[in-house]
Amino acid sequence: MKVVILAGGKGTRISEESILKPKPMIEIGGMPIIWHIMKLYSFYHFNEFIICCGYKGQMIKEYFIHYYTYRSDSTFSLADQEVTLHENHVEPWKVTLVNTGLNTLTAGRILRVKNYIEDDEFMLTYGDGVSDVNIDSLLNFHHRSGKIATITTTQPAGRFGALKIDPDTNQVKGFKEKARSDSAWVNAGFMVLNRKIFDYLGEGNEMLEAGPLEAVAGGGEMMAYKHEGFWSPMDTMRDKEYLEALWESGQAPWKVW
Repeated sequence: MKVVILAGGKGTRISEESILKPKPMIEIGGMPIIWHIMKLYSFYHFNEFIICCGYKGQMIKEYFIHYYTYRSDSTFSLADQEVTLHENHVEPWKVTLVNTGLNTLTAGRILRVKNYIEDDEFMLTYGDGVSDVNIDSLLNFHHRSGKIATITTTQPAGRFGALKIDPDTNQVKGFKEKARSDSAWVNAGFMVLNRKIFDYLGEGNEMLEAGPLEAVAGGGEMMAYKHEGFWSPMDTMRDKEYLEALWESGQAPWKVW
């Protein structure tokens, strides 16, 4: 089964880094965040990827063109212009890189990779969020439901502290982090989609999460896989620093491989 990764957006909220590189190429622990996402899928033996490129997409292509060399011990004979590659640490990935346009919306990006998807279903996620979601459990849940779409949902930890306030005196009784149970369920990506999803994309002129998925849900053809483990997007520099700190601590929850 193919894994489609949306990697074409401009990432304006993390412009400190995205002005230089596409958001999925921003590094956590010295490796692009898209690599971390692919490592999760690979752990569950899903090794065929279709990457929807857009903004600065040539940088993603160049990364994978040279990936084998990056991950191998190499000897360069400069006079003979020969390269010998020795022991390598390359994953068994097959990566298809598709230019889906600079300003194309997400529905259009998926529509443009349709010809590269031969199976009756495929997986889809965003190129800027990491999780320890169990892909096998997600896929089994999707198959049991028999629906067109399954999206992984989560209740993200609160980013702001919640005050305990006496309702009569307005005295602050305590301060705590907002509990996950206080949060709404949100779309975490890590979707499983039947090919019937293409019937909902129209001309691809809107966001997938707007008209297409709304229509699928409205027809009773969408399920939510509730993930109670770790998930975090990388929307801002604060998010990047948070993920970097987790990686450097040696306890990054999404590192299941």
